[in-house]
Amino acid sequence: MLIPRIIPCLLLQGKGLVKTIKFKEPKYIGDPINAIKIFNEKGADELMLLEIAATVEGRKPAFDVIEEIASECFMPVCYGGGIKELEDARRIFNLGIEKISLSSYAIENPDFIKELVGIFGSQSIVVCLDVKKNLWGQYELVTHNAKKKTGIDPLVAAQRMEELGVGELVINVVDRDGTMMGYDIALIQKITKNVHIPVIACGGAGNLQDVSEVIHAGGASSAAVGSLFVFHGKHRGVLISYPSREEIVRLFEGNEHGRK
Repeated sequence: MLIPRIIPCLLLQGKGLVKTIKFKEPKYIGDPINAIKIFNEKGADELMLLEIAATVEGRKPAFDVIEEIASECFMPVCYGGGIKELEDARRIFNLGIEKISLSSYAIENPDFIKELVGIFGSQSIVVCLDVKKNLWGQYELVTHNAKKKTGIDPLVAAQRMEELGVGELVINVVDRDGTMMGYDIALIQKITKNVHIPVIACGGAGNLQDVSEVIHAGGASSAAVGSLFVFHGKHRGVLISYPSREEIVRLFEGNEHGRK
């Protein structure tokens, strides 16, 4: 049985890990290396590491932090944040990172995505689409940590990124970020039914059943998880966790999961 990936999604600000709610008020939760060591021990499938302030502040990726993370991490890593030049991407790959993720700059400069795909291959290039409902309840693509509205339908953006050759899409729902209220199944389903590349759902996981639902009902190929794996209890105390292999197998056993 092919088991979908359940991917811890860690937010990096400077040299520390933070967690946000609806992309706001980042709360410091600890050192990234400590978290990575725990995910190593627990056998996580993959790690997504997003530097949330680099693009907004006009900074380059923190190569020293990336190097330390790559040297400690036993699982594939996808890094995103501040990548605007070909040499940035090349340097990150040379440090041992398997995938890079672009968000705001992918929308501003789609030709750069095409160039990256041509040089490094589709399997190495991920685009993260941040989506938020506008005042009229319609889904809209937003950039720069949801500070800029684009007026672009996320499905149109997803299809455009597929045309450019990206290997995977992350659909990150701003209104669900950190809320632990469940994924936006309707949006994920709309995207997965209209593109033919893997879609990673992000934003809202409150329990493992939410993960199961977004894959079984939403059609996502994988689920990215933040708060569920870093907080514990109603007071949201910091406790890094990850389900056992047995728990993951039981979660998907006997069910059809996704299309990709």
